[in-house]
Amino acid sequence: MNTCAYGFPRLGKNREYKKAIESFWKGELSEAQAQQALDQIQESMLASYDHRVDLFPVGEITSYDNMFDTAITLGLYRPENLKEYFEYCRGKDALEMTKWFNTNYHYLVPDFSRLSKPKFSVHWNKPKEYQKKFKKGIPFLIGPFTFLKLSKGLPKNKFLNYLADLGEVYQDLLKDLKDVHLEEPAFVMELNPEEIKGIKKVYEGIAKSKSRIHLITYYGAVDFLKDLYDLPVKSIGLDFVNGKENADYIKKNGFPKDKTLIAGVVDGRNVWKNNIKNSVELLQQLSAKTKDLIVSNGAPLYHLPITLQGQELDQKLLQRLAFAEEKLEEIKTIAQAFETKKIPAQPAINGLWTSPEVEKRLKELTKKDFEKRVSLEERKKIHQKLLNLPLFPTTTIGSFPQTEEVRKHRADFRAGRISEQQYKTFVKQAIIQLVKLQEQLGLDVLVHGEFERTDMVEFFAEKLEGITTTKNGWIISYGTRAYRPPIIYGDIFRPTPMTIEEITYAQSLTKKPVKGMLTGPVTIIAWSFVREDIPIRDVAFQLALSLQDEIRDYEKAGIKIVQIDEPALRERAPIKRRDWREYFDWAIKAFRLTTNTDPKTQIHTHMCYSEFGEIVKEIDQMDFDVISIETTRSRGDIIESFEKVDFKRQIGLGVWDIHSPAVPSVDDMKKIVSRALKVIPQENFWINPDCGLKTRNWDETNKSLKNLVTLSNQLRKKS
Repeated sequence: MNTCAYGFPRLGKNREYKKAIESFWKGELSEAQAQQALDQIQESMLASYDHRVDLFPVGEITSYDNMFDTAITLGLYRPENLKEYFEYCRGKDALEMTKWFNTNYHYLVPDFSRLSKPKFSVHWNKPKEYQKKFKKGIPFLIGPFTFLKLSKGLPKNKFLNYLADLGEVYQDLLKDLKDVHLEEPAFVMELNPEEIKGIKKVYEGIAKSKSRIHLITYYGAVDFLKDLYDLPVKSIGLDFVNGKENADYIKKNGFPKDKTLIAGVVDGRNVWKNNIKNSVELLQQLSAKTKDLIVSNGAPLYHLPITLQGQELDQKLLQRLAFAEEKLEEIKTIAQAFETKKIPAQPAINGLWTSPEVEKRLKELTKKDFEKRVSLEERKKIHQKLLNLPLFPTTTIGSFPQTEEVRKHRADFRAGRISEQQYKTFVKQAIIQLVKLQEQLGLDVLVHGEFERTDMVEFFAEKLEGITTTKNGWIISYGTRAYRPPIIYGDIFRPTPMTIEEITYAQSLTKKPVKGMLTGPVTIIAWSFVREDIPIRDVAFQLALSLQDEIRDYEKAGIKIVQIDEPALRERAPIKRRDWREYFDWAIKAFRLTTNTDPKTQIHTHMCYSEFGEIVKEIDQMDFDVISIETTRSRGDIIESFEKVDFKRQIGLGVWDIHSPAVPSVDDMKKIVSRALKVIPQENFWINPDCGLKTRNWDETNKSLKNLVTLSNQLRKKS
């Protein structure tokens, strides 16, 4: 049996990717040197594949994002050098960034509304270039339907026309390629008959290139398999991990004899070892229905850290895990087990770490635990009296610049080079300076800066039982931004308060309210690797109860505002909307359980970089008091969604894109606010950035916040 793999992480074992690109941004590397570093990373990716699997793509490496690379390939954007390339990624007028399907990877969204005369042509033949350069692997390319489906700004009646035009360009791109690895994850979305007709037509055009197309789908099941079978392609890759309906269909209806089935049986999105016995049994069932079968991963491997090598984890846990390199070994092992009919011995995957106390607390939950005792309107009156905030109150999302000095002190503390007391003294001094700065700037609701925190999920994972963190388990979220997803392996509880010390210290320094800052249960789940031996709603409720305990401690300490960040709420939703009801039922309940505390506490939430306009009704059901939400890169598109809903809660639409080093002017910010105030009453409107400020430097931060406060003061004078 042949083997295939795709989506190997581009980050590098020592984050070489991040270091190379960011060195170019700082002017420490030339464009040629940066490209050489990227080529070396691509070579190492190919080497990881080469001695483990038979088939793999080349050209998956990118300077920032493969959707944007595809847009350049197709001639929609034409940067002349790497500096211009990054202007689209992180410049003043950067493209919108949003989540890739229901993952925490972000992609740059091609925007047809910002192109005067969009026309496709082969501007850069990346597949051919990388095949020629590396002379191994199958050239990689995002498929035409996925590219267009995930773009924005197309006239509704022109989608099929554009898709047909793309077919001609893809035909030119592939005409001299023997094989091509074409990824079409959008095929697992809920598509209408016209879109399916368009897919057939575009692939009939592409087939004229005479290239053998290896078509890969993932993240779920394809609803139109009968039509997919008819496409003129050599191989079809299907996800049997997150798309079990794919297997059901094949068992019942078979698979075309003239095509190869690339069976995605290894999970590319979670770290638990594959159940070899179950995978082999499935492959045996599939082999009875198809002539040619290849074993593969069921989703791109870039959702996983590169290797378990060097990870300092409990041995009982370690023997149950597999990262990207280990997943490649699993593919190889499954193929061998299928051929030899010898299944290697394996430990139980998970389910060894349970707490009777946690399980008892879950069983005792009733309907009242998910319902607020006081209505929104009554809470508004209580909060106005307690907080006495002005019109257009200003605040930030939570974090402030994580400078080299901050990171060094944290690293020194973890390595034992400084004592805990020395580290705490440093953090307290940083909080003192920040509180003073926020008061000088004139912000109304302050934060403590989160100087003691690394990643917003990892920090809490280190404080909670039932979750562990890794030493070097980095994955990419967007561009060069990397984080280390924790691993939820057992029942979750809070042994001691997690954030009280820093928040209450900041509050002791000022009469202005300081927000308590927590990461919500859905986001902790979305940005972690989650145990699979209990229902996910139980995991969410365990987290919610732990966070509720923290909020109750805030209240005892006199903290009047608490923000629960849930940026992953939309991201975690299933790709198919028919599956939304079950997801939102537990996701909304988890937030309500978290925040079912004293009604005198003003509850904020924060969301960013997803298509939240699609779920405004569900967001409203969470029953918070204030929401801050990203809107800068999307040019305020979400405002239209609030026009369609009777949204009575307070809201801060972000007026500063914190992922760009550009400092927004007062007028830049005013454009967003002016549009929003046509929809949102001024008494409900807050002024804030899109997201936390940890990636920015202090000069950008000070200038931007000064403009933000100036805007708020101008609005108050006009009111």
